[in-house]
Amino acid sequence: MADEKRVMSLFVDETRAASAIEGLHGHPWKLEEVHSPIPSDKILGALKRKKSRVGYFTLAGGVIGFLSGIGLAAYTATQWNLIVSGKPVVALIPFLIVGFEFTILFAVFGNVFGLLVQTNLPEFDSLRLYDQRCSGEHFGILASCSEGQENELLAFFHGKGGEARLI
Repeated sequence: MADEKRVMSLFVDETRAASAIEGLHGHPWKLEEVHSPIPSDKILGALKRKKSRVGYFTLAGGVIGFLSGIGLAAYTATQWNLIVSGKPVVALIPFLIVGFEFTILFAVFGNVFGLLVQTNLPEFDSLRLYDQRCSGEHFGILASCSEGQENELLAFFHGKGGEARLI
């Protein structure tokens, strides 16, 4: 939006960064992105994100894979006119192996698809707002505010111990 201003704040300490994230929840400012050089439980807890739904995609892929594997094995067995000495043409035990292998394959496909869908990947717009120092030792917080409140947001981040600048 044209009337929104963005402020990038960098913190050396993850505790201060988590405190700033928690402090943003009570203000009209919008938290847009958080960049961390390491996985941080403090920051993850401060973000208060909902549990991921990627597991449901994995489960759906596994169920579809199992049914597809059994179906493919049964279909191919019925297409060949082989004499099997009185044994059933569609035998359950050997087909379970094929179903198991397809379960693993389709569960992986479902997992990757779910990851891409749930994280909105690929997304290239955030790269222009990324600060290279967040790859080394700084924790970055990108927040937006309406026009005229940028000085308050800058003062908020400075009060929390961060280095803030207007983007």
